[in-house]
Amino acid sequence: MAFLLPFAAAAAAAIVFIIEKENQRRRREEEENARRIREEEENERRRRKEEDERRRREEEDARRRKEEEDAKEKFESHKKKMEQLKGQPRLPKSSVPKRYDIWLKPDLSTCKFDGTVVIELSIIADTSFIILNAAELSIDTTSISFTHLATANSSNSNQVLKALYVDVVEEDEILVLDFADTLPIGIGLLTIVFKGILNSKMKGFYTSTYEHNGEKKNMAVTQFEPADARRCFPCWDEPAFKAMFKITLDVPSQLVALSNMPIIEEKVDGDLKTISYQESPIMSTYLVAIVVGLFDYVEHLTSDGIKVRVYCQVGKVNQGKFALEVAVRTLELYKEYFAMPYFLPKLDMVAIPDFAFGAMENYGLVTICERNLIYDYQHSAAANKQRVVITVAQELAHQWFGNLVTMEWWTSLWLNEGFATWASYLAANHLFPEWEVWTQFLIDCTEELRLDGLAESHPIEVEINHAREIDEIFFDAMSDKKGAFVIRMLQSYLGAECFQRSLASYIKKFACSNAKTEDLWVALEEGSSEPVNQLMNSWTKQKGYPVVSVKVEDEKLVFEQSQFLASGSLGDGQWIVPITLCCGSYDVHKNFLLQTKSETLDMKELRSDGSNLASSWVKLNVNQTGFYRVKYDEDLAAKLRYAIENKYLSATDRFGILDDSFALCMARQKSLNSLLILMGAYNGELEYTVLSNLINISYKVERIAADANPELLECIKQFFIYLFRRSAMKLGWGPKKGESHLDALLRGEVWTALAVFGYDPALKEASRRFHAFLDDRNTPLFHPDIRKAAYVAVMRRVSSSNRFGFENLLRVYRETDLRQEKTRVLSSLASSPDPSIILEALNFLLSSEVCTQDAVLGLAVSREGRETAWTWLKDNWEHISKTWGSGYLITRFVSSIVSVFASFEKAKEIEEFFANRTESKIARTLKQSIEQVHINANWVQSVQNE
Repeated sequence: MAFLLPFAAAAAAAIVFIIEKENQRRRREEEENARRIREEEENERRRRKEEDERRRREEEDARRRKEEEDAKEKFESHKKKMEQLKGQPRLPKSSVPKRYDIWLKPDLSTCKFDGTVVIELSIIADTSFIILNAAELSIDTTSISFTHLATANSSNSNQVLKALYVDVVEEDEILVLDFADTLPIGIGLLTIVFKGILNSKMKGFYTSTYEHNGEKKNMAVTQFEPADARRCFPCWDEPAFKAMFKITLDVPSQLVALSNMPIIEEKVDGDLKTISYQESPIMSTYLVAIVVGLFDYVEHLTSDGIKVRVYCQVGKVNQGKFALEVAVRTLELYKEYFAMPYFLPKLDMVAIPDFAFGAMENYGLVTICERNLIYDYQHSAAANKQRVVITVAQELAHQWFGNLVTMEWWTSLWLNEGFATWASYLAANHLFPEWEVWTQFLIDCTEELRLDGLAESHPIEVEINHAREIDEIFFDAMSDKKGAFVIRMLQSYLGAECFQRSLASYIKKFACSNAKTEDLWVALEEGSSEPVNQLMNSWTKQKGYPVVSVKVEDEKLVFEQSQFLASGSLGDGQWIVPITLCCGSYDVHKNFLLQTKSETLDMKELRSDGSNLASSWVKLNVNQTGFYRVKYDEDLAAKLRYAIENKYLSATDRFGILDDSFALCMARQKSLNSLLILMGAYNGELEYTVLSNLINISYKVERIAADANPELLECIKQFFIYLFRRSAMKLGWGPKKGESHLDALLRGEVWTALAVFGYDPALKEASRRFHAFLDDRNTPLFHPDIRKAAYVAVMRRVSSSNRFGFENLLRVYRETDLRQEKTRVLSSLASSPDPSIILEALNFLLSSEVCTQDAVLGLAVSREGRETAWTWLKDNWEHISKTWGSGYLITRFVSSIVSVFASFEKAKEIEEFFANRTESKIARTLKQSIEQVHINANWVQSVQNE
């Protein structure tokens, strides 16, 4: 059996081998199966993953398409809403600002500024929009957020919302924030970061320049009225959206920085300081103010502790003392008159070198053109002194009438401007009764009577449909001077005491709020029991004014009213006219309302004793308190001329008769010969208001006479020299001891007139005194009151072959640092009869030596230079339009140069030139100026036919 053992071992080994092989095969199969299963599982996983990815992509694509469709739908909805928002006259009232927290950092070297505003809003209606004003600002859209503040009894926390869309609509100057969902009703905070430019347009936040130690420097100034706060910070820039303002400034540490309220904290960090101001009371955006520059100041306290300061350029602080005195006294007067104290803890007034307006009544920080605020006791004229008083009084009146009680919308602008102008004369008359400013008021309003006699005039109260329309009427004399005149007329009708009492009641009722014209009429009706609303609507809601014709028939006075138009055309207006009249004496008077086209008054009613008054003079519109003209029949006119010659009439009535006669002559309802005969009755007149108007009328008559019949020009000039010479001789060239303020005003005007008309002794004496002034700037021979007259006289002898006067006047301009002296020079340069000199003078206005706003002061061109000035205007129109086109000053270029012509051919030429150049801001002025050219042309023809 032993021999079988090897075979058994081999067999076993074989079996083992076979088994191992089988096991290996099975393992390989198992591994292959496992691998195949893994692959299948991996493929399944991959398939499922791919399927999941496909489904995810499909879902993502569907979601994206849905989002895109939703976004497109939202954007289309936003676009439709935006189209609906464009051109809207007012901001929506779904959100109302309560307070502003403003931070600004102006850079005076780069003329840029950074800013942040946080506005506390009240969302009062369902809306997804917040719409406010912004213009010429670079808005950081990523910074914009609206935080809805949780209420004290709410468990919710503050909710921060981001705008879905941010749009700036440049043409409407609005910033539109569109949120994804309706904003929650209640209080929230809107935060916006922005940048801006300190512009050179004298509006918004802008730069003005001044000199310090011979170096030109920039200051930063705001001018927000009527609608330019939006150029400094995003805001609800409408007068009805009153709010409180908290202002913080980062400025160079060496500069003075002022705002409406007193400083509460100042932190200096090297060359920079941060100044925080006390929060203001509620006010409109257009009254917010900031001034940053280098200043000195003088200060005084009112009797109730109000700190009043006048800020001037360094070294000129003494020139602010007179304005300071006027301001303190005026504040105390208004406190009593309006029965309401001044509302703020301080009042600053700042002299600004570059300023488009005369002044701006910012609450607590009044900015005033330098020439209207400073007064140099040695070198300023009497007219400058009066200008300071009127300007300060007007801006301080606004602190009550405009700032405390604000118009609801610009349609009621005249409530601000008319009342402030009226109050300025009230204050001036109280402070300086010897100035007789109410008589002078007639001079200031004469131009408004002329303007309102045009077919292209407009009512005092103009409906403003959009903020862009404001500029067209904002700087118009209708809201200012005509508004003041009809207020004075109403005061005269109601009585001074009743008027004051009712006005105080109105201010008390609407303090810290907004009012409309009708609110004032209600207060005055309640206080007077008179039909004020019916009476005044006829004066504020229709343009123009009446001429009341009066004649005697059978011992009865027959009155008839019709609309006065300077063109001589018939108008269809009708007014309720407060008629006042005297007959033979100021003791014999009668007042009544002319409510129909005509009315008759029995002269027996004028005197109870039944004496015959038929031979007496009759004067309507006693003391010229009514805004209307009077046309007398020939017999009544002759009696009035006799009364003038014998000084039976007051200065105001002598003024009125002359002014009405001139207007009727221009309208071709009286002959030029009859006007000249009347003017002869004023020979030797010494009352300032009367003679000043006589002089102004003589300038216009001389131009018309020259156009109508050049051969008679010399006769006309000699007549006016005869008319003014006696008055000039009485006044002399220098001030007299104890003379009145009015004599000082008159002296310069009468000698200027004699120089214009070529009176040789005046030209020689002016030249002598001018030479003395060139040798010694402090000579007593050259008093400020006669400098303008002397400058005009010097220029009347200047020609291209005799340039001495012109070159030396330019030297005076360049050497003086007194703005008022520069003004006198500028207003005289174009008085030369030589066209080449006039062209040089006009070109000088466009040079860098003349402040932008002062250029219009040099547009008073001599009669001989009219054509030169017109050619100059056309040649330089693009530059003028670009430089002055953003403000009201450009209208002065048009009216000053265009309206003096007197031919239909010239009117057509003017129309053709401006046909493709008419801008909205000059449209009304251009129409008025061309209408005046037509009026002049018709007048010339009428004179030629006499």
